[in-house]
Amino acid sequence: MKVNVNDILIASDHAGFKLKKTLIEELQGEIKFEDLGPFSESSVDYPDYARKLSKQIDLKKDLIGVLICGSGIGMSMVANRFKNVRAALCMNNKMSILARQHNNANILVLGSRLISEQEAIKCLLVFLKTNYEGGRHQARLDKFNLVE
Repeated sequence: MKVNVNDILIASDHAGFKLKKTLIEELQGEIKFEDLGPFSESSVDYPDYARKLSKQIDLKKDLIGVLICGSGIGMSMVANRFKNVRAALCMNNKMSILARQHNNANILVLGSRLISEQEAIKCLLVFLKTNYEGGRHQARLDKFNLVE
């Protein structure tokens, strides 16, 4: 999948709000984000925002998304319930590269309490620049939706 950096969806919960805002501000000009919320640090339920973003990715398979919560775990769990979503919780560049190369991940998940702002920016940039390798990995991906 070739990533179109003009169509990056982003959402968070209250714990990820500050990091989401930082990513948008730091990367404006390089990346155009569609911010799906929330729009303040007021307490919200992460499943609502994970579902909102993942539903769009599930329906339009060429989109890329970013989800951010405190640990990244909850967002990952909700997002991966959608058939065409492959959400990867990444803590460093190597994880971001492998998530794209081997798993064709289409959502980068970040844990705002576990990663620095600078590392999160690096993870996102490498995630967007890395392409899926296909080949031997495709047979494994084909098995994803066979699990019930």
